[in-house]
Amino acid sequence: MAEPGARAAEATADRGWRLRHLPVLLIASVVLAAAAAVVGGVSRGADGALGAALGVAVTALSYTLTTVVLAWADARDPQLVLPFGLGVYVAKMSLLGALMVLVASTGWAGLIPLCLGIAAGVVVWTGVHIWWLTTVHARRSGR
Repeated sequence: MAEPGARAAEATADRGWRLRHLPVLLIASVVLAAAAAVVGGVSRGADGALGAALGVAVTALSYTLTTVVLAWADARDPQLVLPFGLGVYVAKMSLLGALMVLVASTGWAGLIPLCLGIAAGVVVWTGVHIWWLTTVHARRSGR
């Protein structure tokens, strides 16, 4: 196992590693949002298209925020990752819960496509992230 100082020196030499995967994940999210909008539009009209695309966007924004905050915390001090990660998680889930309650109270026809877009966004983001870690990142790091 590497010494803690060795990890810090390696991280300092390559500052971009914490966010290197983000462009690939955002591109996958944009492609998914477009596909979700088409499926939502065909199945539920304009509200379905907007809801599905918005659901994917909510997921991408949520994961991007987490990635940036955790990268920032890790760059400062790895011991900050847990408290900042938990804080961001609680804030995001609270905002998402409030958003869902607010949208549900309006009776908007795009609610179900919004929920399905969020779920699809989670599946695609996670799948692409796993692919990136096991192929691209593994090749770069020599693992």
